[in-house]
Amino acid sequence: MGIYDRDYTKVNYAPRGRAPAFGSVRMWSITTWLIIINVAVYLLDRLLDNATGGYNFYIIVGDYRIPQHFAPLEYWGHFSAFTAIAHLQLWRFITFQFLHASPSHLIYNMLALFFFGPIMESYLGSRRYLLFYLLCGIAGAFSYLVLWGMHLLVTESWQPLVGASAGIFGILIAAAQVAPDTTVLIYGIVPMRLRMMAWILLGIAVYTVLTMGHNAGGEAAHLGGAILGVVLIRNPRVLRFADSIGASRSRMRYRGR
Repeated sequence: MGIYDRDYTKVNYAPRGRAPAFGSVRMWSITTWLIIINVAVYLLDRLLDNATGGYNFYIIVGDYRIPQHFAPLEYWGHFSAFTAIAHLQLWRFITFQFLHASPSHLIYNMLALFFFGPIMESYLGSRRYLLFYLLCGIAGAFSYLVLWGMHLLVTESWQPLVGASAGIFGILIAAAQVAPDTTVLIYGIVPMRLRMMAWILLGIAVYTVLTMGHNAGGEAAHLGGAILGVVLIRNPRVLRFADSIGASRSRMRYRGR
């Protein structure tokens, strides 16, 4: 039985009558464009890095000189307390969401977006979904800053944060609110309810931050995305702003004619 023959891909959770088929991405949906942009940015950054050699320098931490290498787009787009706050480079709250540290980092995030994005895009509509995704990513950066400021993250102010996972985590947690009984297959083998998977991933994130484990900074961002995801899915009126932007642009085009 293929994935699209399973019952959970046919359940209609969408209030507007659109079925959020699990793992079924429409050709030119917002989810499709997000995946394309993320992949394109990663490939372009690798090409630019190979062509230019990127940015190489040392960071002085105490008595140690720590070598750092950034590909060009990663250098100008990553998020950190040093760049985004100390130097007021506020664009980094958005740009870090489209950068990835490795092929595996990119692949795992895009797979999660492919499977869970359609649920929320169908539920919210394209404009609200895009705003939801970006806001959850921004919340991830703020969460990272707050926990770093509370010294719960043992990282330097220059430590870079990259990746789409904060926004995707917001999508996952919201999807677990909208379609809690959807069955997902962990590693394609172990069946699990979406709500249970969301709780497990939240637990891992909290534990990692509290124990200062591997990728604690990334998990801190996941928590921020998750918290805002719950808030927004329970108060979707906040996202009406996206509809007003679309309506305003439509009126401007009409008047231009």
